[in-house]
Amino acid sequence: MKFLAFILFISFIFLSGKHVLAQVSNTGLMDTTSGLKIGNVSLGVYMDVYYAFNFNQPISGENNYFVSSNQHNSFQLNLGYLDLKFTDKRVRARFIPAFGTYMNSNYTYEKGAMKFILEGNIGVKLFEKREIWLDVGVLGSPYTNESAISKDHLMYSRSFSAENVPYYLSGIKMTFPLNEKMTFYGYLLNGWQQIYDQNKQKSIGTQLEIRPNKSNLFNWDVYLGNEKSPLNPTYGMRYFSDAYWIFEKGKWKVTSCAYAGIQRYEEIPEQEASKFWWQANLIGRRQIKENWSVSGRVEYFNDAQNALIPVQTATYTNNSFKCLSSGLSLAYKFSEKCLFRIEARYLKAANSAFEKSNGMRVSNELQVFSNLSIWF
Repeated sequence: MKFLAFILFISFIFLSGKHVLAQVSNTGLMDTTSGLKIGNVSLGVYMDVYYAFNFNQPISGENNYFVSSNQHNSFQLNLGYLDLKFTDKRVRARFIPAFGTYMNSNYTYEKGAMKFILEGNIGVKLFEKREIWLDVGVLGSPYTNESAISKDHLMYSRSFSAENVPYYLSGIKMTFPLNEKMTFYGYLLNGWQQIYDQNKQKSIGTQLEIRPNKSNLFNWDVYLGNEKSPLNPTYGMRYFSDAYWIFEKGKWKVTSCAYAGIQRYEEIPEQEASKFWWQANLIGRRQIKENWSVSGRVEYFNDAQNALIPVQTATYTNNSFKCLSSGLSLAYKFSEKCLFRIEARYLKAANSAFEKSNGMRVSNELQVFSNLSIWF
């Protein structure tokens, strides 16, 4: 019912909005680098380097629960890639080999060279006079308002929302423009962030992007698929949906994302037949001078039944993961292609979810980041 009310609200805005082409960038997608163009081919480069310090100084040397910028007390490359594109009237292709700590953490279960593929797909325009495209291969994920590309986001660090949905997908994507303000996408997939299909059953996804005016963008996504695999043999169907909003006007930019998911289980009568998780966040940025801006974020992630996050604690029997997070970021643009940020993020969990250097576990954590990103 909540999602139905959301769609009705969006439809009202769409129908009552002025007839203006949207200009807000959808930061949930990874198609924001232009690169050097030579005819139908373009070459882009992106690099995101960082230093992170966790005041708990975890034994593992990593910020738990995150794959982006997750190395403690270390100067690192989070993500670096070459973006190769080909585009003509009826055919397009994209290939992005990538490296960095993000790739090492997020592609753990992929095989061989696939561990280094951020995207690799080919698309064809099915009709000469209609913008209906079919793209096949390794695709960027539409889920939540954040991608792996930190430069596109109001905060440097990723939210819990993005870290617990697919960053990439493998399968087929169909693009259907409904009109100049609404676009529908349909997906046939190997699974939830899987390049190699784990169970030979296909999943489906949908995305509806609505641009009622030049300042607002609304996006609604759905995922349905069986997640049984050798790693998770008791998993059954997973049902997931998210909705996010992006607003940009003058010196302000604001975005918010909420989602909920259900994971079904098979052949474990002693446990719950299904587990539920949800998340909500709000992020805002204010430009304070020509090259300076300040951003803030508040978010809450609730996985009380450990559908996605198995919390390991030495002294608590209740391992449910519920965490409130807040953050503050200061950014300076050296140029239109180079961005520096410093950021602090504080996390407060409902139990001892975080590790310390002495082996003890605590319920709170403070992380700080510095970052330099460049793209061309």
